[in-house]
Parts: sequence; structure tokens; C-alpha cells
Amino acid sequence: MKYSFLTLISAGAILFASCQSKSQTANSADQDSTVKTVEKTGTPVDVSKIKVADAKTILARKQVPILCYHQVRNWRPTDGKVGKDYIVEIQNFKDQMKMLADSGYHTILPDQLYAYLNTGAALPSKPIMLTFDDTDMDQFTVVRPTLQKLGYKAVYFIMTVSIGRKGKFVDYMTKEQIKQLSDEGNVIGSHTYDHKNFKKYAGKDWEEQLDKPTKKLEEITGKKMTEFAYPFGLWNAEGIPELKKRGFRMAYQLSTKRDEKDPLFTIRRIIASGYWSPKTLSNSIKNSF
Repeated sequence: MKYSFLTLISAGAILFASCQSKSQTANSADQDSTVKTVEKTGTPVDVSKIKVADAKTILARKQVPILCYHQVRNWRPTDGKVGKDYIVEIQNFKDQMKMLADSGYHTILPDQLYAYLNTGAALPSKPIMLTFDDTDMDQFTVVRPTLQKLGYKAVYFIMTVSIGRKGKFVDYMTKEQIKQLSDEGNVIGSHTYDHKNFKKYAGKDWEEQLDKPTKKLEEITGKKMTEFAYPFGLWNAEGIPELKKRGFRMAYQLSTKRDEKDPLFTIRRIIASGYWSPKTLSNSIKNSF
């Protein structure tokens, strides 16, 4: 799911082909009005005593829109047609965020989503989750100040092989910057060591792609890793027990159908395309969720 990452290992190669962005109509659901509403982003939610609901209950709840971003920078002449789908230009990103704010969207974080899906805990009006994959430096230098001005928080899925690296075409966030994002109330999640296809894990892959990255991110942030994003959005049911054993609470794919047995580990996101205007993004959110 990552153009910029591959510049570390293969110049000009593009690793986006497996990403899927087909929309799926959401199920409708009622919220439990007896549960206190979380009024604003980042309001602490005690999830320690929440019992996981049955899959049918979770699937019945209306899906919360979740956007997936990668690079936020201006296009270069060397960027290909496919690559541009994953690169949102800076002003367009700012305009997209302004559209969300002007439209009344409130960002939520994983604790709020977890409470809602399992207990029906009420959410702010027009909830949305913003997620950013792959550790790109522009997520700190461009995304962070843009979201701060709007009072928005986000989830950053970190690929640990990239931390602190400087590439020919892109730089990556340092440990200190990742910790700062976490300390400022954003959520850090795992996105494996080097973006290897989750469906192909076997043997030591579980240690290399899950255990070591989890330990590193927990050392950086001082917080337990509970969220995981599948590379390319690709997942299989056989691997979900491995995530559960390691204490992950939710896992995020892209736009395929959620698993009927483990919907918490197949939460849907849509990629915010670099070709989309704010209006197109608005329509895509409404049509996809």
C-alpha cells in the first residue's frame, strides 16, 4: 500500500496494485441512547471492562467512516498515474480537512470506536476516523499542524523499518516525532516491520512482522499497541488468532467485506485518493459508509 516505502528497496517500483478501494454499502444500526455521549475527540474512554459483543451485534451497527492516507505532498513529474492515487497534494489535503470540519465531522479515536461497536456507546455527531499509513515525514510536518488547527486527532500506523530513515524521494518520521504524536493525544498503531503481505506469514514472520515491531513501538510511546493495519489491506481469517494472541484489539483492512466471525479485525477503511477534490471525498464517504 506504499509507493514511498519501496524507494528504500527498489527505485521507481510501485506497491499499490493490491490495494482495493471499492465501496461497500454500510449496514444500518441503532445506538444505545442510554450510554453517555463522548462529546469531543480524545475524551478518555474506559475500555478495560468492555466485553466484546457478538459478531452479529457489531455488524449491525452503522459503520463509522474511516479514511486512509499515505503521502501528503505535491506531485512530482516522476510520479506515475497509480502512485498519484496515494499522494494527496498539500493544498488539496488542507481543503479536504476544511471540508470535513465545515461539514460538521468530528474525529474519533480507536477507544471510542471500540466502545461504540461493542456496547453501542454514543459517538459525537458525524464521527470520522483519520488514519495515516507508513511513517512518512510529511505526516508530521504537514498533516500534524493541519489537524491541530482543526482540533482533530488521528491514528498513525507505523512501519518500523522506516523509522528515522532518509530516502532519495522521501524521509520518514523519527522515534522522537512518533512519541510526540502519541503524547499529543494521537494513537500509534502497528503496520508491521516492512509491509510484508499478512496473508503469507508463516514461521518467524509472526515474530519479525508483529512481535518485534510491537515491542519497538511500545518502547517509543510507552503505551500498549492495540491497533493493527494490514499491509495492502490484505488479510486472512487464519491470521486473526495470531493478532488476538498478541493483544491486538482491532485490525483495519481496506474496502472488502468484513469477516462475519471477526468484524473487529476486519474494520473497513477507504483510501482518500490524490485525485479526489473535497467534494468527491465527501460523496465517497457518504457512498462508502
